[in-house]
Amino acid sequence: MTSSSPGDLGGDPATLPLAGLREERQRLQRVEDAVSFVRRIAQGRLDLVRAEVRRRGVGEHLDVDSDLAEVLATRMSGGSNRPPRDTEVPEDHPLLADLDERCERLGYDRITTLDDEGLAALESELDGFEHACSAERHALFDRIDAMTAELVRRYRDGDASIEGLLDS
Repeated sequence: MTSSSPGDLGGDPATLPLAGLREERQRLQRVEDAVSFVRRIAQGRLDLVRAEVRRRGVGEHLDVDSDLAEVLATRMSGGSNRPPRDTEVPEDHPLLADLDERCERLGYDRITTLDDEGLAALESELDGFEHACSAERHALFDRIDAMTAELVRRYRDGDASIEGLLDS
């Protein structure tokens, strides 16, 4: 699963010119924003599927309309320790389209009427998708952190100047 082509995540940031380093870091941040956004959607859907599994275990069914806020409330309290950025992910983003296709194929819109086997397949698919997004995010974070460290090194060592930021 690769969202918007994170590109070669293994190259040496020290070989990039300053403008290229900044540009690539910003590009990777936009890719990470999209991956994070779609991952949060997948997590929310997975939470709803798991809530339905739990409810069936006690003989009830998920009431999506009345229980949605309760099911998703736990997602809103946690999160990354990185500062949030405005995220604009187009509706036709390939990663979002991939998630939507998987959900459509497995009957996500029919959570409460899926049989137990179908619900288990949907849960497994969403769990795998979310884990793949998480792995991609970690790889992107590592690359972004390496680029940030290189930028800091250049400013600290005098290879780049603060005045150059004003020209950007």
